Amino acid sequence: MVVREGAFRAWLLHGLRHEDLKALGPHGPRSPEKQYSWWRVMCLTGVDYFSSLGYQPGIAALAAGSVAPVATVLLVMLTLFGALPVYRKVAVESPYGQGSIAMLEGLAPRWWGKLIVLVLLGFAATDFVITITLSAADATAHILENPFTPRVLSGQKIAVTLLLLALLAGVFLKGFTEAIGIAVALVGVYLALNAVVVATAFLHVLGHPELIGNWERMLTTQHGDPLGLIVVSLLVMPKLALGMSGFETGVAVMPLIQGDLAGRIAGARRLLTAAALIMSVFLICSSLVTIILIPEHEFQPGGRANGRALAYLAHAYLGNGFGTLYDVSTITILSFAGASAMAGLINLVPRYLPRYGMAPDWTSAVRPLVLVFTAVAVAITLAFDASVDAQGGAYATGVLVLFLSAGVAVTVDAHKAGRHGRARVFALITLVLAYTLVENIRVRPEGVKIASLFIAAIIVLSLISRVTRSTELRVSDVRLDTLAQEFITEASGEIHLIANDPRRRDQAEYNEKLREMWYTHRLRSAEPVMFVEVTVLDASQFRSELRVTGDLRYGHRILRVESATVANALAALLLYIRDRTGEVPDIYFQWGEGNPVVAMLRYLLFGGGDVPALTREVLREAEPDPARRPHVHVG
Repeated sequence: MVVREGAFRAWLLHGLRHEDLKALGPHGPRSPEKQYSWWRVMCLTGVDYFSSLGYQPGIAALAAGSVAPVATVLLVMLTLFGALPVYRKVAVESPYGQGSIAMLEGLAPRWWGKLIVLVLLGFAATDFVITITLSAADATAHILENPFTPRVLSGQKIAVTLLLLALLAGVFLKGFTEAIGIAVALVGVYLALNAVVVATAFLHVLGHPELIGNWERMLTTQHGDPLGLIVVSLLVMPKLALGMSGFETGVAVMPLIQGDLAGRIAGARRLLTAAALIMSVFLICSSLVTIILIPEHEFQPGGRANGRALAYLAHAYLGNGFGTLYDVSTITILSFAGASAMAGLINLVPRYLPRYGMAPDWTSAVRPLVLVFTAVAVAITLAFDASVDAQGGAYATGVLVLFLSAGVAVTVDAHKAGRHGRARVFALITLVLAYTLVENIRVRPEGVKIASLFIAAIIVLSLISRVTRSTELRVSDVRLDTLAQEFITEASGEIHLIANDPRRRDQAEYNEKLREMWYTHRLRSAEPVMFVEVTVLDASQFRSELRVTGDLRYGHRILRVESATVANALAALLLYIRDRTGEVPDIYFQWGEGNPVVAMLRYLLFGGGDVPALTREVLREAEPDPARRPHVHVG
């Protein structure tokens, strides 16, 4: 039984290496061993971006009605002249695939930066998880509406959707790798089939000009003059924001692009531009032909075009044989879109939370995360009754928040760089994105509600993890300058360190501290001692490198340390000295005053707190053998 548990644990945590956590961050991990040309990588992100053609025209028609084509044109303009310039700049600033989240983390200091990242991770999780559930639900719609589907599956959309989610999880639990070749084939076939469907639909529209006249009369009857039509289109345009997805994923896959740093950036910018242009053409054309050719009632829930407008046209004008081929292609790419989103989640979470100490180390392994995200996806599928339309608002909210964060990041970055003209342009784009987001939330508030649940869960669980891991030895490396190394090397016999909270750093301060330690701890005046002073740089960091500088002042030897916390720094230094010299060192403290609960909060937030007790606790966890554990004296 023990062997089985050990084998299961090894399988579950396969790929987890604690040393990798040091490299994870805004500029890690390392580039993958195999890289590809930019257009092939575009197909990998395209399985998410382009697959939205499976449901976008139907959702647009349901949300905007007859004005959907006009609103889609406005959406395309926002994509090409708003989101695209922003993310081309993000690509320049994030060549390692860290995206806009890391840019904002760098712009905001200390805990504010961490809080911004946690909130954005909540929206990113909303985006990616809803991508998984929405894609699975739309794949189910294509399966159930196909005329060759067995009747036994009729009305089983939740069961079929859950089965697709289980299959997706099984692929990742088995061991999924980014299959560029499969993505290229899927995207190539899918876009070709869509081109055939859209072209056939256009030929039918051109052969029946009265259809265009009917649509134009509907527009003028319902919305009056052109100005009123544009105003209405602007108001409904945020409902169509699903068609803007894919940019954050496009930046995230940058490490897969072939070439040096400059080549990778150039390739990413070509990737983003090409994907946006291709998608823009398909969005406008598909929106126009679906509104003109498909009866309005078919877009409603239960209608044959609900969530599958282009598939409806494929069956109607090219026959059930071609329509089935289109359904198979759509189902396959939607399933792979879920895989792309799952891969995004798996890459995103370990980049931040373990580094902050806000997640257990097991979250850097693939399989536990797959199980967690699959459970969340199942819950969302049940909550939304596997409805494509109902999940559209949540998906759009996640996408638009990431766009807005990118807009803010590049605006601030341009302003700091002194490029004020560019900053004003980016600020204008950001305002338009902000309007789109606010209007989307106003019309469909369920998106921000789901995102709030994700954010609350991430923050609460992150804080719990940070508290429970607060006494870990959180030092990645210890680096001493030449003088500090001399102090350690010359120390012989018993090694005595005096912890000092530096204030004036004058001779009187050190002499007074030394007399106090002699009196309190009965140190012999002949015993050589060293002072240790810790400066907290950024208490929000969980792991940090310990930098130790030697200083000879007024005849006293002083080790000055920079770290994220005082207690962890002292514990790591003591263990380093023990391993370097072979002697177990002693460190001496004075008892502090104050409430212990307040002291713990000071430790968690500011790196200080009840330093003697915390130093001893960190040492106790790091070194289980009392005989080898450095001695802590408090008086």
